[in-house]
Amino acid sequence: MATAMVFAEVLDGKVSEITFELLDVARRTVGDSGTVLAFGVMPESMGSQLGKADAVLLTPSGTDYVPEALAKILAQAIEAKKPDLVLVGSTAVGMDVATYAACKSGYNSIAYVQGIAPEGDGWTAQSLILGGKMVATVSVPQFSVLQVVAGVGNADQGRGEGSPAMEVFTAEPAVRTEFQGFALPESTDVDITKQDVLVSIGRGIGDKDNVEIAEELAGVLGAVVSASRPVVDAGWLPKSRQVGKSGQKVKPKVYLALGISGAPEHLEGMRDAECIIAVNTDPKAPIFDIAHYGVVEDLLDFVPLLSEQLQES
Repeated sequence: MATAMVFAEVLDGKVSEITFELLDVARRTVGDSGTVLAFGVMPESMGSQLGKADAVLLTPSGTDYVPEALAKILAQAIEAKKPDLVLVGSTAVGMDVATYAACKSGYNSIAYVQGIAPEGDGWTAQSLILGGKMVATVSVPQFSVLQVVAGVGNADQGRGEGSPAMEVFTAEPAVRTEFQGFALPESTDVDITKQDVLVSIGRGIGDKDNVEIAEELAGVLGAVVSASRPVVDAGWLPKSRQVGKSGQKVKPKVYLALGISGAPEHLEGMRDAECIIAVNTDPKAPIFDIAHYGVVEDLLDFVPLLSEQLQES
């Protein structure tokens, strides 16, 4: 019976969404006969949020984010419990702590994991390499730390109050870094992660003046305009509208991809949308591989006609 330890990520006093995804992944990985152990540096009062785990190991502390301390504490927890697998989110926080903890504990380290499944006496994992342009299938030996990308697990399945066995773990961080403060950039923009419909534009929009075409369609649909990275890098839309690995992960009911080729970096942020409609002049564009509906047409011709038809209907 295998044991999977999930690193419960806490940021700004809240358990991060990726933690609940990892709890779901861990359960599916070790099965009902295995043990899911959640580990977090958090107050004991937050432990019940990890109720989908069989047991929770806590280092009671404030939730100040100090990477040096978290990495050392995680390493000590791994060395103390020796789980077969350790699942860490492939996030800014996770990447800060996972590699150090693996090296310090003598564990193997596998990054950018987008899938893991039992195979024989062990597991296999799919790891994104070269920015997602290739996927490597690798054997996962016992005693490995996996950095799992968002979207692999179902957060709803991993979320829930419960009464897991609680254990307090005393660690010795011995850090030289002092926490000074936590601040998020101010934004008065909309939250694209909470929208039911997104009209998303890519390089095919041509230039900044053409963004108005997408905004008109979004207005008709009651949607919000989002974008791929090239549009944001060009300064045509703010960073808060970016969809993709280096932007936001979205799951709208409808995602209209206009002039977006479908680079792996972008697909990682929107592939879980309920309905994907792609418009692109290239019939071989990768976006069509995941789209539910596709239109091979110039968006500058197609979108105004679509807006007109919708307004008349």
